[in-house]
Amino acid sequence: MTKTVAVILSGCGVYDGSEIHETSAVFVHLSRDGAQYVAFAPNIDQMHVVDHVKGQPSEEKRNVLTESARIARGNIKDLKDLKVSEFDALIIPGGFGVAKNLSSWAVKGKDCSVIKPIEETIKGFHAAKKPIGLCCISPVLAAKILPGCEVTVGSDTECEKWPYAKTAGDIKELGCKHVNKQVNEVHIDVKNKLVTTSAFMCNSPIHEIFDGIGEMVKAVLKLS
Repeated sequence: MTKTVAVILSGCGVYDGSEIHETSAVFVHLSRDGAQYVAFAPNIDQMHVVDHVKGQPSEEKRNVLTESARIARGNIKDLKDLKVSEFDALIIPGGFGVAKNLSSWAVKGKDCSVIKPIEETIKGFHAAKKPIGLCCISPVLAAKILPGCEVTVGSDTECEKWPYAKTAGDIKELGCKHVNKQVNEVHIDVKNKLVTTSAFMCNSPIHEIFDGIGEMVKAVLKLS
């Protein structure tokens, strides 16, 4: 039977929304592997808007659902309408929108809160024993919501290749296990049906990130 996957977005653009290349990779790999997908996003204001040329916040205000619709080519639904029973799995791509719009990780780190619709959705898929795929920064959502889970954000040793490695330390401080993996690899937490990969947490060629996300999608579909 064809698998149907819910994909939750957090805006459009690496610095204030979903990472566009990661999201596109998720869609491409789901399509190639014969799955159907439905995009969702919360109908809320972004934390802020970042000028992606200057890398600085602007005075604009934008809506997460409206911006996410750009990547989904308009085919997107309000997160409040997501029903766990209608899907076989959940995937959340990365990008700073995860840390700014879906949670307050960008400001508060491990002491952050996760917005209620995201928390309820992740807990719902977990309770239903349906797999969850998370890449880049989005594994921190599981670390906050699912105590003792196992995830990867790549490496726990900061260097030029792994500029965000301190995130692994924050995950460990939350009582979760971090597993070092290369960018083209995934970690599978069998008990919690969690599949994670580092994606752009690694300073790596884009095709390697694409391949790693492909491994995540394959593993999610195999678990579903």
